[in-house]
Amino acid sequence: MNRQFWQLFISHVKEIIREPGVLFWGIGFPILMSWGLGIAFTERGDTVRKTAVVREVDGTLAPGVLALFDSLQIKQTPKPNIFEYTQQSGKLGNILFQFEATNRDSANIFLKRGMVNMVISWSDTGVVYHFDPINPEAQLTYMQVNQFLTGQYNTSEHSDDAISVLSLAGTRYIDFLIPGLIAMGIMMSVMWGISYGMIERRKLKLLRRMVATPMNKAYFLASIILARIIINALEAGVLFAFAYFYFDIVIQGSWLAFILLFASGNMAFAGIAILSSSRTSNTEIGNGVINAVVTPMMILSGIFFSYRNFPDWSVQIIQYLPLTMLTDGIRSVFNEGAGIMFVMPAVGLLSAIGIIAFSIGLKIFKWY
Repeated sequence: MNRQFWQLFISHVKEIIREPGVLFWGIGFPILMSWGLGIAFTERGDTVRKTAVVREVDGTLAPGVLALFDSLQIKQTPKPNIFEYTQQSGKLGNILFQFEATNRDSANIFLKRGMVNMVISWSDTGVVYHFDPINPEAQLTYMQVNQFLTGQYNTSEHSDDAISVLSLAGTRYIDFLIPGLIAMGIMMSVMWGISYGMIERRKLKLLRRMVATPMNKAYFLASIILARIIINALEAGVLFAFAYFYFDIVIQGSWLAFILLFASGNMAFAGIAILSSSRTSNTEIGNGVINAVVTPMMILSGIFFSYRNFPDWSVQIIQYLPLTMLTDGIRSVFNEGAGIMFVMPAVGLLSAIGIIAFSIGLKIFKWY
């Protein structure tokens, strides 16, 4: 009995290690992911606190703000309208305070996009902090910036007068999160629903039986994609309905722009899904390929936090990832009132990605 068990055990181990793809996706890929994310998150030693500063009507900073910056030695950088100061914090690490001077409308857009967590303005009584108190990151930014500017945390009743709770639609964290969840839902549903389903059919020899019929290969793949788009529309509709009734989230921009983004996003990931599942019949390799697509984008594309927190060199790459373009586009429609013309570049790029990936996948598609 024991001999039979060990013989079976050894045979299964050999079966696994003889498949190079299984070893790569199980061992190599996690190492590469940890290396890449480790570089992205640890390359910059300073904690960065980005804040928008509202300029006066004439485009200049208020004299009180300029005097405060001068007294704290907050210097203007070579970048226009950017002021910085690095606070040495010893064992806790340095804190880089970055203030961007802009108008009120641009400051609100920065908030909605997660590029800053707080806006400060100047009144007769001094600095006024505008932020969402429900957002933990905004609270931490407020406490650190307030301590830096005034020398004390917000613990007194008097300092509460300097806080302006944001009530502007689209500036809450939930307003930032819901569009990201809709975009991520599209990616996850399409990638796992189409890719894994295709690999499973190939493994069970079902695709081999289909190829013997007079079925058009393109029609077969297109029908799967259309069915998945319908399911995604229902899922996104339920999520939006929940957010609308529970969190009072509305689409401030064009509904047609949102529909175009939704369709092009499905097209992009459907093409990637067909390409990802066009060859292998091994579900373990399939899992690795799917995770290689969805995991980096799920982390990097700004679903739960702004991708602007990554190093500047990586942002130039991240912003052109399919999930990033889809998420940014949906957020602009939801929170910024974007119309059709604003989202057309993203719609065009996503559609092109889908068409190219689908064409390649269709050409190299393996039925068995």
